Amino acid sequence: MSRVRTELRGNAYWVIFDSPENRNALSGQLIAEAREALAGASAEPAARAVVLSHTGNTFCAGVDLAEARRAAPEDQPARLMLPLMRDLITHELPVIAAVDGHVRAGGVGLVGACDLAVATDAASFALTEVRLGLAASVISVVVLPRLRDRDAARLMLGGARHDTAQMVEMGFLNARVDDLGAAVDELLAELVKGSPQGLRETKRTLNAALLADFDARIDGLADHSESLFVSEEAREGMAAFLAKRPPRWAQ
Repeated sequence: MSRVRTELRGNAYWVIFDSPENRNALSGQLIAEAREALAGASAEPAARAVVLSHTGNTFCAGVDLAEARRAAPEDQPARLMLPLMRDLITHELPVIAAVDGHVRAGGVGLVGACDLAVATDAASFALTEVRLGLAASVISVVVLPRLRDRDAARLMLGGARHDTAQMVEMGFLNARVDDLGAAVDELLAELVKGSPQGLRETKRTLNAALLADFDARIDGLADHSESLFVSEEAREGMAAFLAKRPPRWAQ
């Protein structure tokens, strides 16, 4: 069963996470299909922008923890998602995150890797890794540039839920919107006034520092993330989350 579907709506190529039964968690399958969908957008002559969106009440719940607990270190979803984040940063088309649901952990990283981001009041955002014995290592490279230092500290250390208005105030989102479709159409109306080359080269300029930092640091961040995922503390955190019980941290 496919976990990602695509639609061409006018000049917008929609890449839609379609795995609501597991809250669009970042499994190996979803990541692979999302990368294939982004490649399809590049091959579509009519497309002037990519829209990354979702079905269900969750944009993305982060890494598929059930899969992560079974995976070998080199197959951890946290490492598998690195090429997906890079695809978003380097895609020749502007990428718009259109969010109408909950965004957690790695899902926040995907929104951070997009060029533009809008969300409705149905959305909420949380970096919950700290509550699982983990850290937002891999996604930090795309999340931190979108936030002020103190806001980043509160999000990452506290792990608490933040609403759309708060994330706009922090600078992580462009806008709180009532109608995602209308908001995307408004952004697209601006984008189509630019030439394909102008959009491509301007995006490359905007993301040059982000991409350089990503490429310089990502292997070390991935190694750090893998070491945390296989630690006893993280295994307890993930087991507690899946069992819906409080974690029993070692003293």
